[in-house]
Amino acid sequence: MKKLFHASFAYAIAGVLSGLYYREFTKAYGFTGESQLGLVHTHWLVLGFVVLLMVLMLEKVFALSAAAPKLSAWFFRTWNAGVVVTGGMMLVKGSLVVAGADAGSKALAGIAGTGHILLTAGLVLLFLALRKALRAVPGTAPRSGTAPRGGLETRGAGSVA
Repeated sequence: MKKLFHASFAYAIAGVLSGLYYREFTKAYGFTGESQLGLVHTHWLVLGFVVLLMVLMLEKVFALSAAAPKLSAWFFRTWNAGVVVTGGMMLVKGSLVVAGADAGSKALAGIAGTGHILLTAGLVLLFLALRKALRAVPGTAPRSGTAPRGGLETRGAGSVA
């Protein structure tokens, strides 16, 4: 849990600093157009800070790392790599645009795409770990046998559906 907390805090700092960088860098160049540079701030705050805080809450409630240690570890590494690569490439490409340089390189686009692939893989790993943790919680495992006729669970007399 400490890793999640520290990583989330680091992304909060990175998000705030990237917002400061955006403001000062565009001001220095007199840039008033659109670039990816302004989105780094929100990406690092949401994908890094907020998402990892939510995962921290899931960890506290469902003990993801105890129920699925390998999946949790893979999620943490993959997600962080994806956030860093995606945000880093937005920072590079946005800075190039503001400075008036060519940011249309296929190599840069490929690296940015890799960051998005890592984020997608991280989400899949998170859901696999969450599924495994939910199955470990008493009362949430699927029951054996079939559902009553009609496909809906029946309740005791006097219960409200």
